[in-house]
Amino acid sequence: MDEGIKFFIGLDAHKDSTSVAACEAGREPARFAGTVGPDVRPLLKVLAKAGDPAQVSVVYEAGPTGYGLYRELRRRGYRCEIVAPSLIPRRPSDRVKNDRRDCTRLAELSRAGELKPIWVPDEAHEAMRNLWRAREDGLGMRLRARQQLKAFLLRHARRYPGKTSWTTRHERWIAEQCFDHEADRIALAEYQLAAQSADQRVQRLTFALTEATRGWRFEGVVAALRALRGIDTVSAIGLVCEIGDIGRFASARHLMGYLGLVPSEHSSGNSIHRGSITKTGNAHARRLLTEAAWNYRFPARLSGQLRERSKALPEPVRNHAWKAQLRLCKRFANLSSRGVQPNKVCVAVARELTGFVWAIAHQASPKASPVQ
Repeated sequence: MDEGIKFFIGLDAHKDSTSVAACEAGREPARFAGTVGPDVRPLLKVLAKAGDPAQVSVVYEAGPTGYGLYRELRRRGYRCEIVAPSLIPRRPSDRVKNDRRDCTRLAELSRAGELKPIWVPDEAHEAMRNLWRAREDGLGMRLRARQQLKAFLLRHARRYPGKTSWTTRHERWIAEQCFDHEADRIALAEYQLAAQSADQRVQRLTFALTEATRGWRFEGVVAALRALRGIDTVSAIGLVCEIGDIGRFASARHLMGYLGLVPSEHSSGNSIHRGSITKTGNAHARRLLTEAAWNYRFPARLSGQLRERSKALPEPVRNHAWKAQLRLCKRFANLSSRGVQPNKVCVAVARELTGFVWAIAHQASPKASPVQ
């Protein structure tokens, strides 16, 4: 515990209200200070009663309200931390949960040093993450629009004879479909327009995302990660946007644990039991790595596209990426030959791929920023 901190404040922040609790350094229980509105000014009046901002520590859970409150409190001199809800200790006997208890518990845990703050991106990095997630939302909307169009055709027993959907040939086949009723023709046209609009949105966001990386602090990291098999420009941008400054992780194991790719464990005495992966941390980055891991089910080779992406990179990065491909392709083949379930093989390879992502990012990243 920081000796300069005299008051520990716990907040339970929601869209329309913020509950406040406080406790002093020592062993006295926290006391509930009241509930204020979502605006920061009433909260600042409550915090001012605790004294000098440098002697006040404020903590609240990460949630949908973003980082605006965090940045405003830090700007005014308060030591503010945001904690992940999944990492807050819970008593097994607790059966009552409300805002008053939540903020009181946060204040006491902060005083005890039991809370680990999350990394908070700066505004520029958060803007890049917002653009990346807008593209993710666009992909979801395009997928739904395409599924609705295919479902409409299937209801009319119209089955595409080819193997690959959404190619030029497939779209030409859709355009050639004829219906007897005017209502069906209008419905088909509307489904086509919706799918086309969603596809154009994804293309615009992809272009904007690529352009936004020019001159970005992590532009070199994005370029280096593209040397890895299964990670193209968009995937590399997504990993950096979601993970943030990879240099803040002291080891590859820390990054694996942060992404929830390590197995859970329940051991006692001589009994050791490991279960499925923990799935903690950032689900977006974990999905990107899992998707990339599927590419290692094929034998190792340097495709023309991969050579083109890597030719401008330093030789140590290219060598590390080739080493990753040799190891991970062999790992995928060995686990598959032992009869391991394919999804488990993919996750195991994704965990090792995370280690290579960490190593290459450290070679290319700017100086690691301190954890906020």
